[in-house]
Amino acid sequence: MQETAAYLARRGLLLIVLELTVVGFGWSFSFMPKMIYLQVIWAIGLAMLALSALLWLPRAAQILLVVLLVFGHNALDGVHFASGEAGFIPWAILHDRRVIELGGGIAVRTSYPVLPWIGVILFGYLLGPLYARGASAETRQRRLLAMGLAALGAFVVLRLLNVYGDHAWQVGSTALPSLMSFLNITKYPPSLHFILLTVGIGLLALAGLERTQGGRLLAVIGRVPMFFYIAHIYLLHLIYLLFAAFYGPNQGERFGFSQVWMIWAMALPVLACLYRPCLWFGRLKQEGRQRWMTYF
Repeated sequence: MQETAAYLARRGLLLIVLELTVVGFGWSFSFMPKMIYLQVIWAIGLAMLALSALLWLPRAAQILLVVLLVFGHNALDGVHFASGEAGFIPWAILHDRRVIELGGGIAVRTSYPVLPWIGVILFGYLLGPLYARGASAETRQRRLLAMGLAALGAFVVLRLLNVYGDHAWQVGSTALPSLMSFLNITKYPPSLHFILLTVGIGLLALAGLERTQGGRLLAVIGRVPMFFYIAHIYLLHLIYLLFAAFYGPNQGERFGFSQVWMIWAMALPVLACLYRPCLWFGRLKQEGRQRWMTYF
């Protein structure tokens, strides 16, 4: 337990440092950006630091904490602190997406408030025994399927009730606007509805992909998640600069794309470009020659 806690603490600190350096530079290609965005890697880093302490709790207490953080954090949506108040900065980090002025024309934006993500990462830790050596694949898939369906069922029921967990959805003039409003859920910070929908789909994907060729291909990337994340940011930024050099920088509102589907369409070529580098790095990581690779 002590070794696991120490590993999580080191990895959490490393992720925070990477967010402020390598990852941040990859988004901006600027050594001194005016706005520093504390995004997903920052949030995961803080959540890992929290997990390094929370794993000492009894399992029943961990389960209770997951329920409180995931299902209860939206009850705090009305809590806010003004800039300059004592609670402003810690609450901006934990729950309230805000801009923190550092002075000298530099500011920090807490893009991923971390409180609900601590609940999500603790839930992932609790799933660990399903993947222990010798664990039954059939039992694992059955439990993942059951939890995934339960999460999606809870999402549908809570969304239909329209009373808690996210902003209310509206019935549109036709089915499509109604569906879009129904699925228009909050990610920053992740609402209860967002967590139920995305984690539910993720659990079903884990159950279904385990024995498929597609699952084995994705596992190559899953073994080196930090390497892939950093590489894909730099690859996409370089592609953007290349297109901007040929076609100009204002060919749309989303880094040269005029429609959202074009952004999603980039996913496949990015995966194709990074598959072999991830395979190569994964083999180096498996050999264990460099200890630092275990953090990637």
